[in-house]
Amino acid sequence: MFQTSAGYLAGRDRLPTSLRAVLGYYADSGVFDYRSLQLQRRIDDATDAIVADAFAAVEEAIAEEFDREFVEFSYDTKLVLPAELTLGYLYRQLEEPEYDDAEAVTQLVIEALIDGDMRDAVNDDEFDDFEVDFPVDESDRRRVAEVAQATLEARVTAQFESYPDAVRDAYDWAVDISERHQDEDDHFRALMAAAQGENTSHTPAEARERIREEYKDADFADPPAIFDEELDLPYFKTQYDRVGVIYSGMVEMYREAGLPVEEAFEKSIVLAIIGAQIWLDDIDDFQADMEGGQLTPVTAEYLLADDDATAATRAVDISEQYLDLAKAHATTVDSTLTGIATEYIYRSGDPSVLPR
Repeated sequence: MFQTSAGYLAGRDRLPTSLRAVLGYYADSGVFDYRSLQLQRRIDDATDAIVADAFAAVEEAIAEEFDREFVEFSYDTKLVLPAELTLGYLYRQLEEPEYDDAEAVTQLVIEALIDGDMRDAVNDDEFDDFEVDFPVDESDRRRVAEVAQATLEARVTAQFESYPDAVRDAYDWAVDISERHQDEDDHFRALMAAAQGENTSHTPAEARERIREEYKDADFADPPAIFDEELDLPYFKTQYDRVGVIYSGMVEMYREAGLPVEEAFEKSIVLAIIGAQIWLDDIDDFQADMEGGQLTPVTAEYLLADDDATAATRAVDISEQYLDLAKAHATTVDSTLTGIATEYIYRSGDPSVLPR
């Protein structure tokens, strides 16, 4: 009875999305873990302190660079959610005296994630997310970005010195795979253009078949050992290389630092992140990606399907496959917060923006 009522309330759009996520996960799984919810405040306090500490160092460096007494700096940190969820998972696995170790590794992980994201932004000449509280022109904003990234890189390098080399190796492994995928962007753009009849390297039919083989149904040369049924998911190889591998590397950093993380938890994090990328970013950015020639699982479906309605339905179905599996794995390892976060991702999406 309670699960049925929770499911009904989760469907009420007037309720806050965060509450609907809690109710929706309970309705699906039957799990309501009050202790995990109580830990949320500690997780928030710990991760907020980590980000504040890192950005304080950035603010000091920017102030020195621009000869200012004080600077306020901000940068989007939504990519650190998996680290927050991993910390919450570890709080459930460890004894109170071991919390400090989990928080120290989480600091390294969060700063490494932000550093990597900043490095990509600087390399791509994308500086809009680097915000300061004083007027800057284009040249100044680049300097702000470069100082921020260099400051975090130095902090991350220093923190790695406190851990076995295998921790740094796990991070470098993930970054290497991600960067190799980025290097394939021009190839996939060319296939997309050919599929739209804008490139003579292939006929549209040939290009669509190559998109299917090399992007949607691509195989791993060396499949990640922990995944089995997931390998058959559409776009898994390309999206794992695009975003998922970074969080596999993150989990391996915790393991190599001596903290226990089950494989099912890693699966839940990786699948939730891939699902979020498709369900939130790729669907929301569909029109811009089509116009900009960016191949994603969503634009690919519009190239491969016979009509828009079929493409939209497939994009939704594929997103749900990832998110449903993520929730199932989260439930397996009693990671209620990850299950709720995945439900929150799902309830934050808006597939109505897709043409049908």
